Amino acid sequence: QVQLIESGGGLVQAGGSLRLSCTSSGQTINDYAMGWFRQVPGKERDILACIGTSGRYTYYADSVRGRSTISRDNDKNTVYLRIDSLTVEDTAAYYCAAAGNTIMLRAGQPDSWGQGTQVTVSS
Repeated sequence: QVQLIESGGGLVQAGGSLRLSCTSSGQTINDYAMGWFRQVPGKERDILACIGTSGRYTYYADSVRGRSTISRDNDKNTVYLRIDSLTVEDTAAYYCAAAGNTIMLRAGQPDSWGQGTQVTVSS
């Protein structure tokens, strides 16, 4: 397992953009497939996007496809998620996750979770 730390959440206006970052303190995430999930109270935690170890493979859920970009900078030991055209429906707790491969992430079964960062979109 790897300890993941998210940042970049907060209050954002509808129509705006956000970029979330995820890194690990003292451990490398370069050997992990990485993903972003979000969860609203009373609902399941859903995958938004994931990226393979090299960055060549990416997957996006329908909810963010076309308006988001997942990327990673292995030199900085960081993975990013940018989401554009935010709406109030994007309000949620956002979680970073790591797994041995993207299949596990898409199955909602990562090896490690971050603590989450709250994103609130105001209308």
